[in-house]
Amino acid sequence: MTDTILIVEDDQDIANLMRVNLQELGVNIEHQSDGKAALKSALTGGYAIVILDVMLPSLNGLDICRQVREALPMQIIIMLTSKTSETDRVLGLELGADDYMTKPFSVRELQARVRSQLRKFHALLNNQNTQNSQQKPNASLTIGSLTIDQQSHEVFLQGKELVLTVTEFELLHHLASHPGQVFSRSQLLESVWGYHHSGYEHTVNSHINRLRFKLEKDATAPQIVQTVWGVGYKFNPQGVGK
Repeated sequence: MTDTILIVEDDQDIANLMRVNLQELGVNIEHQSDGKAALKSALTGGYAIVILDVMLPSLNGLDICRQVREALPMQIIIMLTSKTSETDRVLGLELGADDYMTKPFSVRELQARVRSQLRKFHALLNNQNTQNSQQKPNASLTIGSLTIDQQSHEVFLQGKELVLTVTEFELLHHLASHPGQVFSRSQLLESVWGYHHSGYEHTVNSHINRLRFKLEKDATAPQIVQTVWGVGYKFNPQGVGK
């Protein structure tokens, strides 16, 4: 089955440019230019990726992102923002976007970002198919009271399920797979997002903050995902308890 990407962009020239270049990746493209119509389409859950502009008629991209994330936690969302609008980038990430790109962007960078997110989407589908076929490989990671199940993409802490996005799950799994090891933001961008472009390190910061909000008893004093000042982040296995 061919993957389908929803492009939500009211500038027809930009939308056409994205359509032509993403079709080179062998995907189907659907396009919406109106915010309310885009939300209705996105909520069907039939897309590998939703690429979402912030400024839209009738409903802005940030509101769409929030509503889609609430209804479909695992939907992959890439936000498009203007180069000068740092506030929109921060808000988009805080609302649960997996990644963002600033306009104007290069076609090659767009393709690289989409390829990276498609790999995550296919990994998620493969895990779901394995689960449905009742094959039970040992794909879970347990540290103290934390269990991360790669097959089902479920995370439990002290018996309580944590609802994570695809990227939050990948970030936590990567850190927990290397307890005590410190990763810089650049290393995490390369390992979790699959690319390294200078200027996008804030993506890591925002996802760490969202992950802490869901994972920690007190996100302002994290015990599990900790900051090593001047270096990066590490997973502290003692923080999860027994």
